[in-house]
Amino acid sequence: MIRRETTPFGAQMKSLLAVLTFTMLFGAAAPAFAAAAPPGPASPQPAAAPAAGGETGDSSTHDSLTLAGKTIPYTATAGTITLRDAKGGPTCSMFYVAYTADGISNLSTRPVTFFYNGGPGSSTVWLRMASFGPKRVVIANAQFTGPAPYSLVDNEYSLLDKTDMVFVDAPGTGFSRLMGGSTPDQFYGVDQDGRAFRQFVQRYITQNSRWNSPKFLFGESYGTTRSAVLSNMLQQSGMDLNGVVLLSSALNYGTEFIDGDGLDAAYIGYLPTEAAVAWYHNKLPHRPASLTALVQQVEDFALGEYADALLKGASLGKSERDDVVHKLYEFTGISEQFYRHADLRVEAGEFEKELLRDQYRTTGRLDARYLGIDGRAVGSFPDYDPGSSGSASAEVSAFNDYVRTSLKYQTDLIYDPLDVGVNQKWDLKHNIDGNQIPIPDVVQDLHDAMTQNPRLRVFSANGYYDMATPFFGTVYTLNHMALDPSLRNHITYGFYESGHMVYMNVTALAQFKSDLARWYDSVLSP
Repeated sequence: MIRRETTPFGAQMKSLLAVLTFTMLFGAAAPAFAAAAPPGPASPQPAAAPAAGGETGDSSTHDSLTLAGKTIPYTATAGTITLRDAKGGPTCSMFYVAYTADGISNLSTRPVTFFYNGGPGSSTVWLRMASFGPKRVVIANAQFTGPAPYSLVDNEYSLLDKTDMVFVDAPGTGFSRLMGGSTPDQFYGVDQDGRAFRQFVQRYITQNSRWNSPKFLFGESYGTTRSAVLSNMLQQSGMDLNGVVLLSSALNYGTEFIDGDGLDAAYIGYLPTEAAVAWYHNKLPHRPASLTALVQQVEDFALGEYADALLKGASLGKSERDDVVHKLYEFTGISEQFYRHADLRVEAGEFEKELLRDQYRTTGRLDARYLGIDGRAVGSFPDYDPGSSGSASAEVSAFNDYVRTSLKYQTDLIYDPLDVGVNQKWDLKHNIDGNQIPIPDVVQDLHDAMTQNPRLRVFSANGYYDMATPFFGTVYTLNHMALDPSLRNHITYGFYESGHMVYMNVTALAQFKSDLARWYDSVLSP
């Protein structure tokens, strides 16, 4: 995480965003997907980049998917939508892949969901290739997947039976490119990004006659930051949403990720995740049989005795400190001596390094089920994130083949899965209700959207082994959103034995799909 004692605030935030970028996009946890014959080698013929207007380069193909015994014919459209300024000039070409069910006579009964990863600076290749689209790439579960060839299979856990899906690459990522005289500062920022996606959604539903369709947003990691902002922006522009799915949330950076002298909320939020990770790797001195029972016990401790001890700081008595230190050891497997030296406060990166130090292994950040080879058993933080590198090649390579050979989208552009430059240029400032805040806190945006649209429903999905956006930090944040009591039950939670990218574990993916299917039905019920 961020070193509290040495890093000035501005540098802290840059470090944080760099971490979140790799977090969101390289969430490579990986499920044991069903085996299939590897696809044939790609042999795309380079073609001109999509025309400046964007839409003229779109490609539509037809396929079908069988879910629960029902065959769903669908159209897959790979293309771009051109964003324009107030004078009608082109500013950005945003790439998307849409999957729409064929034969729908009344589009007002067919939902459409917009999917995006985060970063900021991440394309949406991860969600597109491994979550709920009609195709998914086969990747190993919590292990390094390895180099090509890769297999693409029909996705038995697709949401195509519940909704049409539009997977969108943010400006400057994937095949999305700035146009004309546009400059990065017009797009790379909390509010700028929200405005770009608002225009994309408006243009997509206009071009495809979907204004009267139920509408959903699905954002992952920084994509949840985007969803909170976007849901409020769309609503203020006259478009009420039906639902928002938040996967691995980053809603208030101040309480969820920033720690330091007197800033203890992040330690409280991370502790249940650290306990779950230690449980998974069998590092607890007295490991219980039930993960959920352990998590509940640690959550109670984190909000009670641990929070109280952190609040007391140097005034904490010796016997009370000894008791807290011993319980921290019991819950995480990290030695009492380490916790004493850390003044009860262990950074996320320190935990990833320390848990399996004696085995010369580090745990993943995006998915702590993954293990990395520790180059040396000294130092405070891992050298790399095995949760990021475990499946990135499979998703990026499979998409580059799939988009050209199956979707017939021809371009000589290089697909940019993660642009660190976008991340480094990101404007963190956010205007909410006329006030500018220096770091992303978009809880008020979500609050306003849910309050002004009392039919809006939210599904918060979380992985137990996510060391990037800890699940209890999300619960803490949403529990502190000042919603009217009548709206509290409009938030539904899902917790899964996976990491940041929950869908990388096929068992979790199946459960996630089942939960979302019921949620979509409940949201759309009269």
